[in-house]
Amino acid sequence: MTTPRARLTVLAGPTAVGKGTVSADLRARYPQVWLSVSATTRSPRPGEVDGLHYHFVTPEEFDRMVAEGDLLEWAVVHGRNRYGTPRRPVEERLAAGEPALLEIDLQGARQVRTTMPEAQFVFLAPPSMDELVRRLVGRGTEDEEERARRLATAEVEMAAEPEFDHVVVNDDVRRATDELVALMGLPAAVD
Repeated sequence: MTTPRARLTVLAGPTAVGKGTVSADLRARYPQVWLSVSATTRSPRPGEVDGLHYHFVTPEEFDRMVAEGDLLEWAVVHGRNRYGTPRRPVEERLAAGEPALLEIDLQGARQVRTTMPEAQFVFLAPPSMDELVRRLVGRGTEDEEERARRLATAEVEMAAEPEFDHVVVNDDVRRATDELVALMGLPAAVD
């Protein structure tokens, strides 16, 4: 008997919408869902752990991964750093029939739409643009110039909402996570 191939779910949305927060909640409450760990050329933020939050790689290592086809998708984000999804772990999880989630940016989601059109695409939206600005400023992880760059990117990303199969509004992390998991066809967590 063979294991049925699972369907990949792609979660994307504008910067500061809370993709990482929803993913962390999902990881804590739904351990059966495998969450891809992206590779990035950016430096770790305080508290980030290599291999858990991201695979932090040099620009040269990232170039090698691109050249060898080791990435399912990749993009330059905010005009600065590159992020990408290692291909092999995703393919292995799906072949094993395990639920898999990619938390990626809009550029990456568009690439996956081309390479894996059978995937399910979920847009994580803020309750409002004002709330998105509040969250970005409240993080305190970016300087004024970086915040301005990310807000300009967010406006472009918000316009892409119609490209997605589903929209989940992140007005409450637990509720948004539960809605995402329901879209994935998984049972609700027992709290």
